[in-house]
Amino acid sequence: MTRTPLALALTAAAALAGCNQEDHNIVAGGPADPMGNQANADVVLPPAIAHSKIYRCKDNSVVYIDWLADNKSANLRTEQSAPATQLVSPEEGKPMVAEGYSLTGTGAGSTVTLARPGKGSQSCKA
Repeated sequence: MTRTPLALALTAAAALAGCNQEDHNIVAGGPADPMGNQANADVVLPPAIAHSKIYRCKDNSVVYIDWLADNKSANLRTEQSAPATQLVSPEEGKPMVAEGYSLTGTGAGSTVTLARPGKGSQSCKA
C-alpha cells in the first residue's frame, strides 16, 4: 500500500526534473521583423462568394454557379461535387470566360446565357 504513493511521487519528481528551468520572458511586440510588412504586401485575397445558385438550362442540364463579390468572376460546376471552373471577365458587365466557356449574366438575375464546350450557347434559369 505504501509502495503506490511512493512510486507516484518518484515518477512525478522525475518528470519535473526533466523540465527546462530557464526563465521565459515574453516581450510585447517581440523582436523586430526583418522583412517588415514586405512579406504580406503583395497578398491579394480572393473575392468572397456573393450568390450561389442552381440553374436549369434549355437542354435540361443543371449547372451550379457561385457568383463572386468582385462582379467579374464566377465559379461554375456541372455537377454538385465536381471541381469548379473559374470564369473571369476583364471588366464588369462583359462576359466571363474560361477555356471553351462563356457566361453572361449576374448573380442578382434569374437567367444567364452559358456556352460550354460541345453544348453551344443556351439560356439557363435559376
